[in-house]
Amino acid sequence: MPRHSRVTRRLGLKTALAAAVALPLSSTALSRSSASAADRRDHLDVMSFNLRYASTAEPNSWAVRRPVTRELLRRERLHVIGTQEGLYQQVRDIATDLGAHYDWIGTGRAGGSRDEFMTVFYDTRRLAPVEYDHFWLSETPSVIGSNTWGGGSIRMVTWVRFRDLRDGQREFYFLNTHLDNASQNARARAAALISERIAGLDRSLPLVVTGDFNVAAHKNPVYDTMLGAGLVDTWETAAERSKLYATFHGYRPLTPDGDRIDWILASPGVSAHRASINTFSVDGQFPSDHLPVQASLTLG
Repeated sequence: MPRHSRVTRRLGLKTALAAAVALPLSSTALSRSSASAADRRDHLDVMSFNLRYASTAEPNSWAVRRPVTRELLRRERLHVIGTQEGLYQQVRDIATDLGAHYDWIGTGRAGGSRDEFMTVFYDTRRLAPVEYDHFWLSETPSVIGSNTWGGGSIRMVTWVRFRDLRDGQREFYFLNTHLDNASQNARARAAALISERIAGLDRSLPLVVTGDFNVAAHKNPVYDTMLGAGLVDTWETAAERSKLYATFHGYRPLTPDGDRIDWILASPGVSAHRASINTFSVDGQFPSDHLPVQASLTLG
């Protein structure tokens, strides 16, 4: 395993932007009213969300998408969010918009504030980080910015060991990643490395993995490798599910029953109560070119 970093919490910005003005919207996220407040109290609400990196290109610039993203995240009231592709200022924007009760852990995949982040946002009222670290998906995983398998981009994992302040101080691991979009070899090698690193963790603790894996569930050896690491797909194990859509839409019409390339995986002892693919939009504007995926979990 990589050297365990001493936790130094990043101070979230304290000033939240004003709530978005109510506008026509749509969402297929499962309603929180489907379970009683007592039943939901100890559930851990998780999201995996490829943000689409911030750009000024219209019609889907970050300036246009940010208010939609803010409204989505405020409505969902998540406990932990694994995001992909966020640039440094974009991550800071989201931290501001989430508000004072949230903090985040991450680093740019090229080091420091450079390039995209695999950020882990978390609700400090529910979760406290015990330790965290990063590793790079390459032959030299401890070398910042390394890319040795012919991938189109630098790829990495950010992981955190959390203490759940509500669930009896239970600890669990949370890993967040984004596999390569260009090279199957790089994806396959990355999945094998992640599996190896998972095997080196304390397997008595629950584990949750979020990510954009850039391949369809059930249709690529990467999926088999991840399940072979002792994980389950929470979409498949959930007691209740939303309608299925392809999780990448590219700002085009949504594809019912399409491919899920964004996954939330977990160790087998984790119970998935609900899983959803969130189609939230405001006046037809989506927050990203991916749909967020969500799961409401009990750690076991």
